[in-house]
Amino acid sequence: MAHGFEPLSWDDAYAKAAVLVDQMTVPQMINITTGVGWGKTPCVGATGSTSNPDFPSLCLQDGPAGVRFAEMVSVNVAGVNAAASFDKRAMRRRGEVMAAEFKKKGVHVQLGPAMNIIRTPDGGRNWECFSEDPYLSAVAAVETINGMQSQGVMATAKHYIGNEQELNRETISTVMDERTLREIYTFPFKKSVEAGVASIMCSYNKIGPNWACEDDYTLNQVLKKDLGFRGFVMSDWLATHSTTKSVNSGLDMTMPGGITFESAESYFGSRLFAAIERTEVSEERLRDMAMRIVAAWYKLGQDAMDIPEVNLHSFLPHLNLKVDVMEDHSVFIRELGAASTVLLRNQDNILPLKTSLRTLAIIGEDAGADPQGLNSAPDGGANRGTLALGWGSGSVKFPYLVTPLDGISKQASETKLYTSLNNEDLEEAARLARKAQVAIVFANANSGEEFITVEGNRGDRSDLRLWHGGDQLIETVANNNNNTIVVIHSVGAVEMPWLDHPNIKAIVWAGLPGEESGNALADVLYGHVNPSGRLPYSIAKQWDDYPDRASTGATAEYHEGLAVGYRWFDQQEIAPNFEFGFGLSYTSFHYRNLDVTVAQQGADDPRVRVSIDVYNDGRYDGSEVPQLYLTFPKEANEPPKVLRGFEKVFIKRGGKANVQFELGRDELTYWDDKEHTWVVPQGDFVAHVGASSRDIRGTVHFSVLS
Repeated sequence: MAHGFEPLSWDDAYAKAAVLVDQMTVPQMINITTGVGWGKTPCVGATGSTSNPDFPSLCLQDGPAGVRFAEMVSVNVAGVNAAASFDKRAMRRRGEVMAAEFKKKGVHVQLGPAMNIIRTPDGGRNWECFSEDPYLSAVAAVETINGMQSQGVMATAKHYIGNEQELNRETISTVMDERTLREIYTFPFKKSVEAGVASIMCSYNKIGPNWACEDDYTLNQVLKKDLGFRGFVMSDWLATHSTTKSVNSGLDMTMPGGITFESAESYFGSRLFAAIERTEVSEERLRDMAMRIVAAWYKLGQDAMDIPEVNLHSFLPHLNLKVDVMEDHSVFIRELGAASTVLLRNQDNILPLKTSLRTLAIIGEDAGADPQGLNSAPDGGANRGTLALGWGSGSVKFPYLVTPLDGISKQASETKLYTSLNNEDLEEAARLARKAQVAIVFANANSGEEFITVEGNRGDRSDLRLWHGGDQLIETVANNNNNTIVVIHSVGAVEMPWLDHPNIKAIVWAGLPGEESGNALADVLYGHVNPSGRLPYSIAKQWDDYPDRASTGATAEYHEGLAVGYRWFDQQEIAPNFEFGFGLSYTSFHYRNLDVTVAQQGADDPRVRVSIDVYNDGRYDGSEVPQLYLTFPKEANEPPKVLRGFEKVFIKRGGKANVQFELGRDELTYWDDKEHTWVVPQGDFVAHVGASSRDIRGTVHFSVLS
């Protein structure tokens, strides 16, 4: 895998682009902004090309966890698992690994990362994204983009904006106030722009009365003017609704090209040519569209890069060339699968398991393979066997899938295993649970994109319960074994009616770990990896504790404003089952010597450094994730505390690490919706440093305006 490619600056890329675009005719410029149509090329999206001057057809391909519709590609951990690692280096490495494979498949533009906010726990594509918190989402987005673009592949920040649910996504109007838009939902895109992201995908929904792909305020004013985005805006597939309004409002590329999937006619193409002839769209605007696309191509060095011919086929599988691009990526996927596993409970130190354990029961269909075969459901549109990724356009064809039963069996060679992979046979589950010293019971919950309905769930989940009787299975096992371990593979938070059962000694939240699922889990269960994952969202006691759920009406009112996720629970003083940022380790850490230094005061460029010493005084080497939350001065009217820093640090047993958080203007400002600008508030800030949003180990006060 190539390392060290440094994308060009936008200025240099634009200088190169100007030379090429200035040679193009109007039809040629239109051609590179218009998709060629669904199913017309091997890629899910492709632009037109030009000759004299020469510009290639760009291949655009899903998705945010790996190459969709391809053979012999890796299936990475989901975006939500990457965020659960709280590991910036791993997030970047994941981007590198994915993009290296896209490039070798002949892809110019990877359609990811997804960075919508996990506003409601039932959102179908939450698992493709990162977190309920905009800061964590932004960090994960930036690291992923930097990793992807270091391989010379264009990243796509999606879905801009307000696309937090699947239900009625193509008709619903998202309504939020200006401050909420800026501080919460735009923030990951803001940081992505600063990282140099090549493209941004506008979403299906409306923003107020306007379609997101023809909303002048969010595209032209916020994204291009205020944030200074210099790449190109593409539509989501069939999210273009007009010609003149879309183009003048900031849309640069329409995908996949046609007005419908079957249509040969486009809102761009000849219609755009006619709009220019009628002077409804200026040639200057068309040149801007072309410049953005060509400059992004130059920025990623694709003019001089050895990108192979496309060797996948999204529509005719028999034409899929079996080019193996996986290299040794499974090693990293296994590592990140383990690093993103969250240990929620570990009573009596039941974990890590000992290899000398005599008997072990493994119970639940989520521990085994799909009985209908690997990849038997198109786009992952089923929930059979163990769950390692959700469904929809973000799915990837598994080259193989290590099940939990496979992974545990390899590491339990001295242990007799009792296995039942049938959730419905509660009698057998009880019988095997009684026979074993320890019982591990598996359950899951799935979701995906709205074009596939799975067991009554049209993308978004219809409830927050475990699927296929998972709750009853857990209760049954726990009733019959006093050393029960619960393992959950899930797209997001679930209700846990069995949580207080005295026989449930450990709960392991594995999320969606990709192809190496079973190996990653076994590494944690047997202590080869000390768990260090942290929850990137809150797990409430019940669904009604969350501020909202996917709207069934014509509008989605973001009534909670800034109080999304843990901010809501703090503001409303609601205790969750497990809070944002929570996760246990096999060792223990203590925090001491919290200090703050205001290196530079003033509203223009404030600089604050917060430092703390973290000690590992437990029995194992391990990684801790100190998190910094800020309470803003009262004038800001922010939620009680907001995440503004985190670091994952590895500390040997008996050792310590000094952790420093650098706070600048981005971390210390709020959006003033009266002045329409970012403001550093007067007054007292409080920095809270701890192991989760509710496990605060120390606080310190400071101000940055005299």
